[in-house]
Amino acid sequence: MSRSAHPAGPRHADVLTEGHYSAPPADLNTLDPKVWAQTVTRDEDGVLTVGGIDVKTLAEEHGTPAYVLDEADFRERARAWRTAFGADADVFYAGKAFLSRAVVRWLHEEGLNLDVCSGGELATALSAGMPADRIAFHGNNKSKDEIRRAIEAGVGRIVLDSFQEIVRVAHIAQSEGKRQRVQIRITVGVEAHTHEFIATAHEDQKFGIPLAGGQAAEAVRRALQLDSLELIGIHSHIGSQIFDMSGFEVAAHRVVGLLKDIRDEHGVELPEIDLGGGLGIAYTSDDDPREPHEIAKALTEIVTRECESAKLRTPRISVEPGRAIVGPTAFTLYEVGTVKPLDGLRTYVSVDGGMSDNIRTALYDAEYSVALVSRTSDAEPMLARVVGKHCESGDIVVKDAFLPADIAPGDLIAVPATGAYCRSMASNYNHVLRPPVVAVRDGESRVIVRRETEEDLLRLDVG
Repeated sequence: MSRSAHPAGPRHADVLTEGHYSAPPADLNTLDPKVWAQTVTRDEDGVLTVGGIDVKTLAEEHGTPAYVLDEADFRERARAWRTAFGADADVFYAGKAFLSRAVVRWLHEEGLNLDVCSGGELATALSAGMPADRIAFHGNNKSKDEIRRAIEAGVGRIVLDSFQEIVRVAHIAQSEGKRQRVQIRITVGVEAHTHEFIATAHEDQKFGIPLAGGQAAEAVRRALQLDSLELIGIHSHIGSQIFDMSGFEVAAHRVVGLLKDIRDEHGVELPEIDLGGGLGIAYTSDDDPREPHEIAKALTEIVTRECESAKLRTPRISVEPGRAIVGPTAFTLYEVGTVKPLDGLRTYVSVDGGMSDNIRTALYDAEYSVALVSRTSDAEPMLARVVGKHCESGDIVVKDAFLPADIAPGDLIAVPATGAYCRSMASNYNHVLRPPVVAVRDGESRVIVRRETEEDLLRLDVG
């Protein structure tokens, strides 16, 4: 997907173009369970409830905007992934999707491992009690300090992303008197059917060491020669928001081909293969994600078949769901501030948040659903664009959606499937304060990441 350049920003030129949208649903009050957290429903007054609490109460207690996370749903999805892959595989939650100390504790309790990709994520994981040997450390440009902290902590694996990093990790491990378990991330030339900015397995990008041209094989040679490294496997990640398993099949074929070459050249059968994450979720009713047990069955069969063909022992499989666990468990709750009809185009519905709490629409052209949640309405549907309060024409939360024509200032609306990346990528653009993350369960709510204050904002400004 190409983007036209514009001096006012990459989305300035096309904000008024007609987007892709379906006909309005028969009933705007219906909440599609595919895109909403599991405990979401409407009470007898038509107000949305989650975890046994209605959104009016949540707004009164915690303010808006707010990320509202269904803890029971999160735990259930984590268990579903753990159960689907069983004891002979590893599930690493991708912390970049959303990480907090509460989430780390939930993961630990539900038996999942954790994938981190920065010193800050590692610090969060360790501070919340995740055993270091259940942590994997990713990243394409880990600093020496980050690597040293990871090795000192005893992380279970470091994923090597470049030739320089092979040497860097080996040197630091040697200086610490340790033998560090590592995997090598390779790019296998498989591009997932997704937006170009989040497709990561083709060669022309920053992640991994290309399989093409023998570079991955050379990386393996170098790693095997270093006594301070224990090479345990190969890592491959082919993209994000993937629904089609065919890309994994091609990737697994090529990874297993590398494992065969390693066996033939070095007499070593590496015991692990990590197929990454990137499995999609439903942002709209048109999306059709696979269930964890379907994904587990497909991936296991693919790897087993490829290894049998290559006469290799089947390695232990690892996967890294992040969005697939946390994405559907949360929604962002907003209050409507202004309603601006544009004749012949659409109605702009402005909320008290925007691109500072959800940059994905501006960044990826991401599509979302939206619903009026503080009441029901029998009004006719109107084509709406939900926008934020920022001084930016590209400040769009939901590009094209249908909302009731009687929507008015003071109404509460909610955007589902915002558990992944929205808080992680949130900013203070226009010095707007980042919203809280409120966990709900069994009729109770608690803040797990508090709302920022002006004092927080000014504390870093040393004048």
